[in-house]
Amino acid sequence: DSAWAGHRGLPAAWLGLNVFLFVYYFLLFDRDKKFYYTRVLLGSALAWARASAKCLNFNSMLILLPVCRNLLSFLRGTCLCCRRTMRKQLDRNLTFHKLVAYAIALFTAVHIIAHLCNFEWYNDSQQAADGSLSSILSNLHQDEESNKWLNPIHTNTYVTFTTIPGLTGVIITLALILMVTSSMEFIRRSYFEVFWYTHHLFIIYFAGLVIHGIAGLVRGQTAESLNKHNPEHCAQDPRYWGGNNTDSHCEEPEFGSIPAESWQWVLTPILLYVFERVLRFWRSRQRVVVTKAVVHPSKVLELQMHKKGFSMEVGQYIFINCPSVSHLEWHPFTLTSAPEEDFFSVHIRAAGDWTENLIDTFQQQKPKTPRIEVDGPFGTASEDVFQYEVAMLVGAGIGVTPFASVLKSIWYKFQHADQRLKTKKIYFYWLCRDTGAFTWFNDLLASLEQEMEESGKTGFLNYRLFLTVWDNSVAGQAAFNFDNDTDVVTGLKQKTAFGRPMWSNEFSAVATAHPRSVVGVFLCGPQALAKSLQKCCHQYSSLDPRKVKFYFNKENF
Repeated sequence: DSAWAGHRGLPAAWLGLNVFLFVYYFLLFDRDKKFYYTRVLLGSALAWARASAKCLNFNSMLILLPVCRNLLSFLRGTCLCCRRTMRKQLDRNLTFHKLVAYAIALFTAVHIIAHLCNFEWYNDSQQAADGSLSSILSNLHQDEESNKWLNPIHTNTYVTFTTIPGLTGVIITLALILMVTSSMEFIRRSYFEVFWYTHHLFIIYFAGLVIHGIAGLVRGQTAESLNKHNPEHCAQDPRYWGGNNTDSHCEEPEFGSIPAESWQWVLTPILLYVFERVLRFWRSRQRVVVTKAVVHPSKVLELQMHKKGFSMEVGQYIFINCPSVSHLEWHPFTLTSAPEEDFFSVHIRAAGDWTENLIDTFQQQKPKTPRIEVDGPFGTASEDVFQYEVAMLVGAGIGVTPFASVLKSIWYKFQHADQRLKTKKIYFYWLCRDTGAFTWFNDLLASLEQEMEESGKTGFLNYRLFLTVWDNSVAGQAAFNFDNDTDVVTGLKQKTAFGRPMWSNEFSAVATAHPRSVVGVFLCGPQALAKSLQKCCHQYSSLDPRKVKFYFNKENF
């Protein structure tokens, strides 16, 4: 269906372009008359090296664009990009970033292997003294200063560390290995600082890439030389090239370097990224006032802040830096406030060294509140909640935060009787491991319950709370007090369920209740849950465009 096609569209187009570039340039270097003599020395390794280099340039051009957060937020907000499928592609920016990174690693490996073969064959040709064509080509113009030679190895030297391409190639490869390995899920989750600092080796990677090809070691026959020396005819008898041989119609071939072009591919994205970083720096230097700091149970820190000119939409996120914890580290957090409020807030759960230190810093009750720097806000999938008639919101643990913003905004819309609200029904699911995590969110849900009763819209919000880990005493107490008006765990009218939702039943019920609606499914939670929900979206969407459709959206930052 269209949702599925949209989900796969960008990766498919990207893959197609990679295949086209590789095949096109492979055939060009494998058949072009200009590189006839280069192929005599190097064989098909020339085409493998050059085709992989073109794909490397193409993917290096793309790798920075998905992490230009301001650019993506701008595109999300423009009318030209407001179609649902396009916005969904923008929300998958980090997935695409990883995909491009894997391609860079693959083409780097191909490029390295091909050039190792090339330098071996260059060396063999240079050392050969058997009068073969490759030997003659390697000795052409070696003693001249005219720069018309073909073989870059003029003496028995090891070129890896003595040439610009060799040295920059080693540096680029080492930087790439460190960036890729430190980006593994385990390291990124457990040692974020390692991931954060090694990822800045991208500066060395791009610097090396730009100057990698300027020496022009891989060469082809010049256009002027091709007019005087047709290699397909003249290669038959190289002994009679040039000189005073009256029987020869072939002058000695002359060769020139292939112009360095990596900079042409990456210049525009680099400038965009530099502008992005300058904008981030300028915004981060604007003064932020922390108006309230509360540590909730389960070690969740709530920060309410104010910043001049700050404007947000539901479900957006910001990056936060606390100089007293770390000057360089910036971490993303979803906004839990509503656009209608005169402050913006985040809820930060202790999940690593940086968050632990931040919470400890605010708990120490110093005379002066720690300084906070903020960059953002940036758009996410949750911005589109009110674009759907029916929405299913699924939060796991602290993943409830974007939906706090959504539900608060609904509360304000009810209070002001906002007629522009397109959404008619919201299903909200919250999965938690411990009862303490519910406490900070209870007041909001209780306010919503009351507001919906007073406005006569009790059916607008259907919310379910699931406790995934519990002890027998809690379960027994809940069962004993089941007939009470309020839940023993949360104090809300809605009873807490023990275990996990049966998603097939939930989707089936929603599809039955809204047979002709477009349903937006929004998740902020783990990847395993995302796969289950995505599968249900596809399974329960009707092929008939007039009937129910489920569109999956996941927070990615």
